[in-house]
Amino acid sequence: MLIAIEGLDQSGKETQAQRLRDGLREGGTRSRLVSFPDYGTSIGEEIARALQGERDYESEVMQLLYIANRYERKGDLIRWLDGGLVVVCDRYMASSIAYGEAQGLDVGWLTEAQRFLPAPELTILLDIDPALAVERKVTGRDRYEQDLELLGRVRESYLRQAAQSDWLRVDGQGSKEDVAAGVMAAVSTRLSSA
Repeated sequence: MLIAIEGLDQSGKETQAQRLRDGLREGGTRSRLVSFPDYGTSIGEEIARALQGERDYESEVMQLLYIANRYERKGDLIRWLDGGLVVVCDRYMASSIAYGEAQGLDVGWLTEAQRFLPAPELTILLDIDPALAVERKVTGRDRYEQDLELLGRVRESYLRQAAQSDWLRVDGQGSKEDVAAGVMAAVSTRLSSA
């Protein structure tokens, strides 16, 4: 099973993805965590440069870099899934759709470009207000994290995607423990029915 955890920057994705992986392991389920972008790859390094303002790419190029970064890990994802692991992704395909749509890119194009990636069986949206996202990280914000209006449009896209699909929406403004409990309960339900 591939589980994607999505949401705005500072919504708690990394923390909850780690907690989910650890909780699954404690329960005897073999699991693996992967984060996107993966800054350890060549394309990931280029993404990091762009986010820090060292490169100036158009929105289309940035989303293609994000998508290509996922394709760099496609073989690993398939191998892990075929090996029976639960793969937890800190960001995945929906983030390109959310950020791309927020920048005026075509949703169909963004979706089509990712169609050969393994699809998530469960997507969890950690929903927070954009103002809280900015408040949670005062310094060192990348170019997306500095744009409150953009973050508002990204949230709207995430909410639209969640409503159109069978996503679990979790209030990311709660305590880490409450959010983790909601995430684990949903995943446990899905695993027992799989």
